[in-house]
Amino acid sequence: MIAAAGYVSCDQRPQEKPPPPEKKITQMLLTQVDSFAVLCHTLQTAVEDGSADEQSLRRMFLGARMGYKQFEWAAEYFEPATARFVNGPPVPEVELSGQAFEPAGLQVIETFLYPRYDTARKTEIAGLLKRLQSDCEKFTKHFANIDILDWQVFDAAKQEVFRVETLGITGFDDPLSLESMTESAAGLAGLKKPLGYYKGAGEVMGRLDTAMNYLTRHPDFNSFDRAEFITTYANAISTGITDMEESLKLDIMRYNRLLNQEAKTLFDKGAFNVNAYMPDRSAFMTDEKVTLGRRLFYDPLLSGTGTRSCGSCHQPDKAFADGLRKNTVLGDGGLLSRNTPTLINAALQPALFYDLRARSLEDQALAVVQNEKEMHGSIKLSVVRLWQDTTYRRMFSQAFAKKDRTGIDTLEVMNALGSYVRSLTDLNSRWDTYMRGDKTAMSKDEISGFNLFMGRAKCGTCHYMPLFNGTFPPRYMKIESEVIGVPASADGKHIDEDMGRYNIIRSGGFKHSFKIPTLRNVARTAPYMHNGVYTTLEEVMEFYNKGGGVGLGLKIDNQTLPFDKLDLTEKEMKEVVAFMKSLDSR
Repeated sequence: MIAAAGYVSCDQRPQEKPPPPEKKITQMLLTQVDSFAVLCHTLQTAVEDGSADEQSLRRMFLGARMGYKQFEWAAEYFEPATARFVNGPPVPEVELSGQAFEPAGLQVIETFLYPRYDTARKTEIAGLLKRLQSDCEKFTKHFANIDILDWQVFDAAKQEVFRVETLGITGFDDPLSLESMTESAAGLAGLKKPLGYYKGAGEVMGRLDTAMNYLTRHPDFNSFDRAEFITTYANAISTGITDMEESLKLDIMRYNRLLNQEAKTLFDKGAFNVNAYMPDRSAFMTDEKVTLGRRLFYDPLLSGTGTRSCGSCHQPDKAFADGLRKNTVLGDGGLLSRNTPTLINAALQPALFYDLRARSLEDQALAVVQNEKEMHGSIKLSVVRLWQDTTYRRMFSQAFAKKDRTGIDTLEVMNALGSYVRSLTDLNSRWDTYMRGDKTAMSKDEISGFNLFMGRAKCGTCHYMPLFNGTFPPRYMKIESEVIGVPASADGKHIDEDMGRYNIIRSGGFKHSFKIPTLRNVARTAPYMHNGVYTTLEEVMEFYNKGGGVGLGLKIDNQTLPFDKLDLTEKEMKEVVAFMKSLDSR
């Protein structure tokens, strides 16, 4: 057809451009959130009118959680505060201010449906489901009013893979129903559609399908081979997502966080950023600061008596611990209140001390130096003495450029010490080598121990892989504490009197609550627990196998550690210990 002048024929009209991927993703998310809200409403109605039996309610509940898993990648990334009360742990949330929020969401509901449906709690269940629908409104409002950027889609997708590895396959989300593999497959399935909107997605789609197939073919929680899944399937997905993002040459906003955006897997060398918890670049670690900090670390000048340095209690040949149940009070020979922890990888946690009272390594160093029982020093007096030393004067000038310097700032001392501790970050154990692809790096018993650790032994739901401390993945913005009921002595007759975090935040849930420490180098840092009560890893395993303090018969109303017995055999406990020994730095 020939068009008359000034007119365009129907088949010659310019085609309307299809919406960009991020617009399609926004619409997809709004639809998925709405579907989840409908599933929650349906379950709420069934609970309220009593029309469904226990098995039917469970099926509806699991269907609702599968619905959430479809958009979990976006909910956790873009609206984490709301996501915490949709699928967070069933324990109170306490802010640094001390304000406490009661637990809510899917995990709380699960406790009312498993192992038995508690009909007496139907009103509570209905209320929780109603709140979930309100949370959906928050998700909807957020997704409808923000511009999702392309690079954020890839960043969030990769974090979802890491979430599956660190939380999904451990039973963190579903400790009672143990539908971990099915739900992990749903979490990965949720990535297919958003990533599929971008060019070059074919290879990643194939890897997702292969991993999902492995999960669905091996649904049994206890026998699932987590080492195989991570090294063969999950690592391939996160690497593929990174490669795909790079091929698209997206304009990526970089920001300072613990898990580097460039990391292809959780086990890459340099995947974790030791400067993550610093306020600005001026405080970042440098070679000059580390050299200065090392000298200060071993110098007793910082102590009030001139007889104790940081290195007196944090000794390199003992993995920067001291091998003692408790070290001595400076000057009088009495015992300090707590065991000396390792400093290796201390930079990979956003709060320090067993009670989490310090927000940085600098704060920790200051507190120790000026603690009357530990070093009884004065930073103000120390900087005067340091300035009088010509070597220190030169080293501070090199480490901290300052025009017309006339003295040393106290913050510079703390930052130098903190920088030295940051240099002690080492994620280079045999286990790391194995997870990077060298299948000869670990023995069969060690691999079996890892699978138990991440599964039936329930260690991985507190000591999060790959750091094996309490820094919560994959955002790594907070660190958790737990109430496990540590006894005062090995006979287990009385709970230790130390109130832990309760001394800092007067919330009843924090009585006897302590930081979840790293298990890296744990074979070299005996004795164990905040009070050094156990001398061997075998004793520690026995404590957990019995169900913590409550399992020992102690009365602890707020224990967060599951107090049912693990029923691990002697062989299985030895395998878990063998795995933990593979975490030693080399």
